Amino acid sequence: MQIALALVTAYLLGSVPFAMISSKLFGLADPRTYGSGNPGATNVLRSGNKKAALFTLLGDALKGWAAVFIAQQMGFSSTVIGLVALAVFLGHLYPIFLKFKGGKGVATAAGVLIALDPLLGLAVAGTWLFMAYAFRYSSLAAVIAAAMAPVISVLMHGGNGQTVVVGILGMALIGKHWQNIQRLMAGQESKIGSKKKA
Repeated sequence: MQIALALVTAYLLGSVPFAMISSKLFGLADPRTYGSGNPGATNVLRSGNKKAALFTLLGDALKGWAAVFIAQQMGFSSTVIGLVALAVFLGHLYPIFLKFKGGKGVATAAGVLIALDPLLGLAVAGTWLFMAYAFRYSSLAAVIAAAMAPVISVLMHGGNGQTVVVGILGMALIGKHWQNIQRLMAGQESKIGSKKKA
């Protein structure tokens, strides 16, 4: 019962849409109505409001971190902690509060990874930052970081249960970016900092 409650709570926490909350707080349009239509930090940045984008980024990351951290403090097994990590991540991807149409999950995954293993999380975040700085495409950075996450986990810890969780997160992230991948290949993807279309 306690495990089921933890998983449901993690999913509901993941479902909290910080892109929508920040847009309300900063008086912005619904992020689903412009840019990529994605309720996430990168799309909120297209509104031109960096503070709202930062609020979204930190909120989405914090909920991923908090769910895993609380599960760790409650003394759950590594298996349950892994399930909690997946639950909060899936909550962001398929939030009940937005009719199961959520964000891409990059910030939430980062928060989850930092809680699971700070060094792993920082290594993956560093990969994203390097790719984003070098190429200016958030989606490309996310896909590369997602692909590298399980590789880095294997190099650090071997093929343990945590690596399986990281691999699932990585595959889900890549899957959520499939349309972005197609736009990248067609040369139609928006770069970081590009404003929303009128």
